[in-house]
Amino acid sequence: MPPASSVGKATVKRVFVTGATGFIGAALVRRLVADGYEVAALIRPESNPWRLGDSLDKIRVIHGSLESPATLEPVLADFRPDTVMHLAWHGVEKARRNDPAQVRTNVCASVDLLLAAARAGCRTFLGAGSQAEYGPSREVLAEDSPTRPVSLYGAAKLATYVLLSQLATQHDMRFAWLRIFSVYGPQDDPGTLVSYVVNELLSRRTPAVSKAEHLWDYLYVDDAASAFIATGESQAAGIFNVASGHAKPLREMITKLRDAIDPALSIDFGAIPEPPSGAYPLRAAIANLERVGWKPATAIDHAVSQTVAWYRHHSSSSL
Repeated sequence: MPPASSVGKATVKRVFVTGATGFIGAALVRRLVADGYEVAALIRPESNPWRLGDSLDKIRVIHGSLESPATLEPVLADFRPDTVMHLAWHGVEKARRNDPAQVRTNVCASVDLLLAAARAGCRTFLGAGSQAEYGPSREVLAEDSPTRPVSLYGAAKLATYVLLSQLATQHDMRFAWLRIFSVYGPQDDPGTLVSYVVNELLSRRTPAVSKAEHLWDYLYVDDAASAFIATGESQAAGIFNVASGHAKPLREMITKLRDAIDPALSIDFGAIPEPPSGAYPLRAAIANLERVGWKPATAIDHAVSQTVAWYRHHSSSSL
């Protein structure tokens, strides 16, 4: 596995974040604020920033869109970030994974953002990639594993990585690409398996799931946020898998969620049929993040407890 290009410490003081109202982006902004960074966040005027809570009053909010790159030039020139953390992406929802807008909306917008950041004097650019770039695999996925995306979403992420990597080199910017695996926690999107299972159980219904015997790597959202910060603070560049590095049977996670709500509740394992070839596991190697001194800090029982507690106080209609 190729190591990150170099490891050391750098001071990140001023961070420009895109995707700040999303599940991981909001957790990242909250963590940056708590750690004392100066943060500017690009937020669409129509976006609901509910996930940011009182952090919204502690950051510089820039209303705009990546689809209007000309509007970003004066903003970036004024804020002069030393680091950009780019998490915004159109079409993350499963139903839109093969929408042609994956290419039209995301790839060029990401390129324009990096170029604008370079002109503003930014020296470090972190982008959010995805395990979808690798495609389905029965192997443990390392940063040098073959990339065989099977959706436009994965292909657009991979294309964005290639283009941004080249452009960052041309503009003498440190570039890190963080491939996110499965993340869960409070404020999760409603369409995820964790959200579905928890909401069904809290409603005293029986969730219908697969046999869930395949291995799956889940990472708590606060740990995902800390992975971005650890990478930003280092001198490392390259690809970083953002995962726990400890895949466990999916059934174990579902059962933990149930037990945190009520161990007497039922789960219909096997109600959702497996594909004829069997379910693919999701397993990650995280050596590059470990080299920058990062590892998951949240015990799974605490993470599950926090997740369930949040859903107890928020109906699915409020997500």
